[in-house]
Amino acid sequence: MTSTQATQTAHAKSARSHKSAANAKSAKKAKNAFSNRKVDRAFYWMAVPAAVIFAFFLYWPFIQGVGYSFTNSQGYGDYKIIGLKNYFALFQDSRVGHAYLFSFFIAILITVLVNAIALFLAVALNGRIAFKNGFRAIYFIPYTLSVLVIGYVFKYIFMQPLPALGQALGIKWLSTSLLTSETLSWIPIVFLAVWQSVAYSVLIYLAGLQTIDSEIYEAAQIDGVNAWQNFWKITFPLIGPFFTINLVLTMKNALGTFDQVVALTDGGPNSATETVTYLIWKGGLTGGEYAYQTANAVLFFIVLAIIAFIQLKFFGSREQV
Repeated sequence: MTSTQATQTAHAKSARSHKSAANAKSAKKAKNAFSNRKVDRAFYWMAVPAAVIFAFFLYWPFIQGVGYSFTNSQGYGDYKIIGLKNYFALFQDSRVGHAYLFSFFIAILITVLVNAIALFLAVALNGRIAFKNGFRAIYFIPYTLSVLVIGYVFKYIFMQPLPALGQALGIKWLSTSLLTSETLSWIPIVFLAVWQSVAYSVLIYLAGLQTIDSEIYEAAQIDGVNAWQNFWKITFPLIGPFFTINLVLTMKNALGTFDQVVALTDGGPNSATETVTYLIWKGGLTGGEYAYQTANAVLFFIVLAIIAFIQLKFFGSREQV
């Protein structure tokens, strides 16, 4: 190495060391400035009261409910602590077991149908079609209606016009009201839940579809990609986070099916359509099983939390691939 090269190397090392020192000094100043920055008290005045109210109306009742689940309380009067007896009894109660199985059965059906229909409608509404905003409004109307009110309308349809139509067409299983059949009474509940839930899922999917750059589709079109490949290889992977959100929300809402049962079947016939939430309400508030059904509610909360965690973990990992 010549003296000139050695001098250039030394100058380069010196420049790098000075640059590193300058960067470290700047980072230190930025850190000190951040740590010494005063937070506006207005943020505390907004956040702290909201947190207190949130805790008072949500966390405190939840803690109280967990406490009552270890007692024999009927919702009034004196009570005593009985430990885990309510929880042990839940696992031996066939009515509770049926409610969980029925809730999972309709929840899976509702989740699959809602997401399949909503994704199809969202892709259609996101395309170049006439009267697009009008169709969006029409599909969103069911979500704005009260479940109980519209549920009674559907009850009349399943009790009167639909059986008459079944008789006219000679369809045996449709000739009598589905609401009176122990084996088919789940169909009206699933139908009503899907009919009303699709609207909200369509909105979420539309929001996801509108984040996709149109240039991606143009490039795919040049490469000769067909419609199915366009959806499966481009659209669906890019709206993965929105699909995960929809899946978790739909499953959670479907497992909590309550209004549809109250409006259509009232848990019947012969307790065939009792969901967990309906059983908690029926037994806890009107059946003298306050503490017992409170324990059921705590157990159901744990089940929902586990299912949501599994869904987020599973589909979240798929999004990163």
